[in-house]
This record gives sequence, C-alpha cells and structure tokens, in this order.
Amino acid sequence: MRALRSATAAAITVAAALTAAACTAKSDVAGDAGKAGAVQVTASDDACKVSKKEFPAGHVKLAVENKGSKVTEVYVYAPGDRIVTERENIGPGTRAAITAEVKAGSYEIACKPGMKGDGIRQKVTATGKGAAAKRDPKLDAAVAEYRKYVQQQADETLPKAKEFAEAVKSGDLEAAKKAYAPSRIGWERTEPVAESFGDIDPKVDVREDGLEDGQKWTGWHKLEQSLWKTKKISGDDKKLADRLITDLKDWQQRVGKAEITPTSMANGAKELLDEVYTGKVTGEEERYSHTDLVDFQANVEGAQKAYELLKPVAKKNDPALVRELDRQFEAIGKQLDEYREGDGFVAYDTVSKSDRKTLSDGVSALAEPLSKLAAAVAQ
Repeated sequence: MRALRSATAAAITVAAALTAAACTAKSDVAGDAGKAGAVQVTASDDACKVSKKEFPAGHVKLAVENKGSKVTEVYVYAPGDRIVTERENIGPGTRAAITAEVKAGSYEIACKPGMKGDGIRQKVTATGKGAAAKRDPKLDAAVAEYRKYVQQQADETLPKAKEFAEAVKSGDLEAAKKAYAPSRIGWERTEPVAESFGDIDPKVDVREDGLEDGQKWTGWHKLEQSLWKTKKISGDDKKLADRLITDLKDWQQRVGKAEITPTSMANGAKELLDEVYTGKVTGEEERYSHTDLVDFQANVEGAQKAYELLKPVAKKNDPALVRELDRQFEAIGKQLDEYREGDGFVAYDTVSKSDRKTLSDGVSALAEPLSKLAAAVAQ
C-alpha cells in the first residue's frame, strides 16, 4: 500500500511521522548520512536534487534532507518501477540515511512530497561490479532463508484468501468477516517484497483514497468496505473476490523471483514499521473492520523475522544496536499482548486515544534503531 499514499492519510499521520523522522534525523546526521561518499538527496515540495548522477555499484548510501513543508518519502527505482529501496515519513526539516545494495545499471531516485503519486524523479547510474562478492556467507544464508519465508507466507495466504473469497461469493456476510483478517496476515508480514514489483500492491491492498486517476478499486479493502460499511455483498463484490485470488496467485508465482539482498531485508523491516506508523496506529488501514491490530502484529512479525536472520552479522558489526533491537522487539510484543482477545485482538475502535499514543511511542522506539540495521549489515 505504500506505493499509493493519499493526501488524507498523509495529513492524518504527519504528527506521528515527524516524531519518527526526528528520531531518525538525530542518529542519522551523526552517522552514515554525514559520511563522505554518500549521495546527497535534497527533497522539497517541488524538487528532488541529487549530488551525484553516477556512483559505484554496491553498498550505496543516500543522505536525505527534506527542505520542503510536507512529509516526504524517497524511493530508488529500477527499470519497470521495481522498488530497490524506500524510506517513508521524512518530515519537514529532518534528515534520514538509507543504505542499499545496488547492482550496476540505470535507476531513478524519486522524492514524493505528501507521500503520493509517481514522485519527482532523477535518473542515476550505478557503475562497476559492486561489493556482492565480498559479502559475508552468513548474509547469503540469511537471504536464502528469507526467500523461503516470503514464499511460504504467499503459499499459506492463498488457502486463507480462497476461504475468504468463497464466503464472499456465497453471500455469507459473517463468514466473510471472520475470514477477512486471517487472509491478510501473510501479505502483511512480507509486504515490502510484494511492493517491490510495483503493480501487485495497487490491485490487492489499496484504500479508496489511495486510488490514482482512472484506477478501479479492487482488492481486500473494497471488499472490507462492503462487508462492514455497506453490510451487503453485491454481484460486483463476488467478481472482485475472484479477481483478488487471481492477483494473489500472481504474487505467489512471482515472489520467489524477487530480488532480495541483506540491505533490502533490513530496509524492508523498517518499512513494515512505517506501515504500522502510517496505517495501523492511526486506524486508517482497517477503517471499516477495525482489525488493525492483526495487521500490526503481522508487520512486527515480518520485521522481526528479517532482523533475526540478519542478527548474527549485525551483532558482530554493531552489538549495541542488537541489544537495543532485542529490547525494543520484546517491548512492542508485550504491548501488543495487552490487546489480545481469544486467538486474536480486540477491535481497534475500542482502543483509546491515549493507548494508541502509547502504541505509537512503542513503534517509534523500535523504528529508530531498526533504521540502522541496513548500515550494520553493509559494513
């Protein structure tokens, strides 16, 4: 859903984004963002300037500064709008550091003021062979295990999604409601990998206010609206249920071919926390079903899986960071446990504003050190 941000969602999450961005800026300016050799990206409301149009392939560091008045996000796109890496929620007047592993080739760096649209883009080129040959074998093992994990999540999602779709097609409103949240867990755990393809996420996970001009609303959230708001399943909804399965099968077949690197795993973990910050904590993600905490848990689980696989190398390179991440993952897990009900969670509309603020603070406390994981494994 990151690829299609609405102005409404961005406005609602500005305060949260500024808190996260400020934390990131505090650490990044003193760290990798300030080191010589980084590609400086200066974002504003109407420009996206880069200090280098050509740089060596391998571990590339972007030092981003937002000089605009809007929260922005920065993407690195490969041809076909395949997402190499991204960083959301960069508040006005703040900075962020991004470390990514980039192969030789042509790319575009995009700044997205207001976190919507195709962004303001600059063409750049990575040259040479890069540093992949020097990679720690433990990182290759981590990538291999993570690849198995994302495929497993896709494989396990399909039966649950089919159960949901069959309930919709049979007109069974209550059965469809019950099957809705479980059908989304595997997707939410691995969403950054799915989003890297560029075209699947807008079909299955876009919200109504994230639609681009002329785009037809399809996917989970259109059906969510019918089930909880309209409280009626139409003939079009039944067709959309079939379309959802078709699109998820496409995801299942393509996910095993996704380009995954240690830094994309680390950045993806941070992106999952951004998802929590901009959608789940605010209640925007599941605005009709209020099943946000199920997604919240899945995002955290996906982030933690990537972290645990990268942990052996991160621990060698930055033991203090690993200690902090261990503490913060444990803390956010305990916070979520407070809202468990049966084998699920309470409806998010029953969570008070003060409790939402506490959850938001917990996510911020985890997101800040998690933003440093890519740099730790790229050493």
